Amino acid sequence: MEPDLDPPVEDVPPESAEPEGRRYPSTIGGLIYLGVLAVSAAGLVIVVRGDWRLGVKWIAGALVLAALVRLVIPAQQAGMLAVRRRAIDVVILAVLGVALWFLSTSIPNQPVL
Repeated sequence: MEPDLDPPVEDVPPESAEPEGRRYPSTIGGLIYLGVLAVSAAGLVIVVRGDWRLGVKWIAGALVLAALVRLVIPAQQAGMLAVRRRAIDVVILAVLGVALWFLSTSIPNQPVL
């Protein structure tokens, strides 16, 4: 008897047929996802303008916020935040956010070339 290799999907909402002309997120998670995307883009703009530490901290904060939201909202409202099972999504987002924050504060200043 072969083991079942498909992971359980009860935590990920099923795909739905969307009307052709719709342009807005239908879930809270989708709206939060777009917010995280906007904050991350703002962080990249800050990095390009010269303050890389502050820009990376913005991105890190957005990822940690996404992890917290994914942890507390129901699976049916997770929208684009639900990529994998809830625990995996939360751990990946939180670890990346904390790692970016740690690196942005711990990397020493380098001499200008």
